[in-house]
Amino acid sequence: MEFETWQLLVLPFFFALGWLAARIDIRQVVKESRSIPTSYFRGLNYLLSEQPDRAIEAFLEVARLDPDTLELHFALGALFRRRGELDRAIRIHQNLVDRSDLKQDQRLKALYELGQDFLKAGLLDRAEDIFKKLETGVHVLDALRHQLEIYVLEKDWEAAIAVAQRLEKLGSPSQHADTSHYHCELALNAMLRKDVDAARAHLGEALAINRKAVRASQLLGDLAAQAGDDAGAIEHWRHIEQQNTAYLPVVAERLLKAYQRLGRLDDGIELIKGYLGRQPSADLFHILFNTVAEHRGWAEAEALAAETLKQLPSLRVLDDYLQARTSGTGNDLEIRMAQDLVHRQVSRVAYYQCGHCGFKARQFFWQCPACATWEGIPPERKENE
Repeated sequence: MEFETWQLLVLPFFFALGWLAARIDIRQVVKESRSIPTSYFRGLNYLLSEQPDRAIEAFLEVARLDPDTLELHFALGALFRRRGELDRAIRIHQNLVDRSDLKQDQRLKALYELGQDFLKAGLLDRAEDIFKKLETGVHVLDALRHQLEIYVLEKDWEAAIAVAQRLEKLGSPSQHADTSHYHCELALNAMLRKDVDAARAHLGEALAINRKAVRASQLLGDLAAQAGDDAGAIEHWRHIEQQNTAYLPVVAERLLKAYQRLGRLDDGIELIKGYLGRQPSADLFHILFNTVAEHRGWAEAEALAAETLKQLPSLRVLDDYLQARTSGTGNDLEIRMAQDLVHRQVSRVAYYQCGHCGFKARQFFWQCPACATWEGIPPERKENE
């Protein structure tokens, strides 16, 4: 391909255009950089030198000098909330909400952030009022989730059930497992009022929405036992085997006492032995061990512990075995010292632990006291340091 003479003349023209465009871009960059407050660059330097507190102060100065730095305001507010400086977070987000020049989506975002500030500060009424204002629009699901959190904290179970139903209608993941616990809480309140019919109705609702609601079966058994219907109580408690075998230790002692009241303790012992064969559990064994020791003697309890120890090596099973040995012989000082050491170790390391937040407790909770997760604490104690 050959170049024409006129094409050579055009080349300098395009070169001049490129040079002019570059000059315009450079001037624009310089102009924009000059418009950025020096506090912004000072804040960046503080961040790079790992001085976050001084960086925050610098960015606050930027926000004061330039009210249009909206995203910086949001970032600072969220940072203060994470750091626990809730008064500063509230002040920043409240100032944004009060501004008249914000677009509707920006105002809603500021309102949502302010609601989170109030919630974390424990100002539940003010947080609830804000989240109710956000029940339409892009923040509806998050607003409803926070409302649900508030109602659970306030133990307003009726309101929690209503919000959970709204969340499901809007496409949120199923709330059935948690909602069954709300009904169980209402049933417990009814039981305290001696309103048996209301308690049964709530427990029926719990099982209707979640057929694996172990807690509902446990409470139905408790209601039957309180009414003197031990056979009915046993039926409810035995149903837990079909729901979740891990929760058998929660009702094992209840089962044995109900069988004992019916004069059928041997049947109860055999039932728990069967459970233990299908669901190895140191807690379940301990309940069985105590019953056997009390009603059949230490010799049989020792034999049961020795056999279980082969299938379930555990400090707690060993503790029970050594207790049977010391109670049976009574004079073996070495065994007594060993049992004392093992028992102290078991007392120190055996605890329930939440699988979500790691909270540790000596007793079982259906709802974790730390993170408020339902059934976050497994019904079997751990033996870890």
